[in-house]
Order: sequence, then C-alpha cells, then structure tokens
Amino acid sequence: MSYPHSEIRKRLKFPQERRSVMFMGEYRHSLDAKGRLIIPAKFREQLGERFVVTRSLDHCLSIYDMASWEAFADRLEKIPSNAQKQREVVRFFLSSAAELEPDKQGRALLPANLRELAGIKEDVVFLGCGKYCEIWSKEQYEAHESSISQEEISKIAEEMLSGGFTF
Repeated sequence: MSYPHSEIRKRLKFPQERRSVMFMGEYRHSLDAKGRLIIPAKFREQLGERFVVTRSLDHCLSIYDMASWEAFADRLEKIPSNAQKQREVVRFFLSSAAELEPDKQGRALLPANLRELAGIKEDVVFLGCGKYCEIWSKEQYEAHESSISQEEISKIAEEMLSGGFTF
C-alpha cells in the first residue's frame, strides 16, 4: 500500500513540514475593555499557538510567528554592539518584544506599552505583509494611507525594482 509523504510522516510521528508563511489581507478589529485583541483567524492559523509582537519602524506593531521571529532575532544578535547606533537598533526591536498566546476565542492581550507605542486605543487594522503582519491604530493607518499616493507607490516600486519585476 502506498501512502502520500504527509501520511507517512504522521504515521511515523514526524513533525509536519513547515509551510512557508505568507500573511496577506487587511482586517479590522477592536480592543476589548481588558486590552485584548481578536487575532484574525487567517493570521492565527499561520502564527501558531505562540507568536511575538514588537514595535515597528512605521509607528505600528509587527507580529512574527516563532520561526520568523527567531530568524529576525538571530540577525539582530549578529549586529556588532561596539557602536551606539547599532545598539539602538537592537534595543528598539528587542526591548519592546512580547511573546503572546491567544486564548481559545483567538484573543491575545496586547501589552499596554505596545498599545501606547503604536497609539492604539480601540480600533485597529491588521495588515498582512508577507512574512509578518502589522497592527496599526485605525487613525494612524488612515493617516498613513492618505499620505502616500498611487503615483508615489509606482515611482518607489520602479526605483526599487529597476524594471526587473512586473505586476
């Protein structure tokens, strides 16, 4: 009898192969009175039982599944610490990082310091950004979106990609 590769792995109790993570889409939610946030179901599936949230460069928060976070943290650890600017970058990301576990309803308590750093009071926007996702306050996200035109995005893409990528 022939079994597919994934069935053999299950029968032999091998861990499942990890699929590549790809966060996509935009989701809107609100904090509850206790500071908990419902993580979108599509994101929960990819994030797993534990994940890391930290501040980001764009006045929002970034969420990483554990494997992506470990790879990111490894890169940060390799930054030499002999210069002030390098220490500041490492400090920026690692000092605010928090490991979260959603409850059975898919809610996770977003630490007060992270809510404050991102200006999150109630309404939030989740954005899928490929290997990670972002959490924005609704107001910050709308201001950010209105500050960048489609023409600017096209120009940035053209400069970054140098004609080597088509849509």
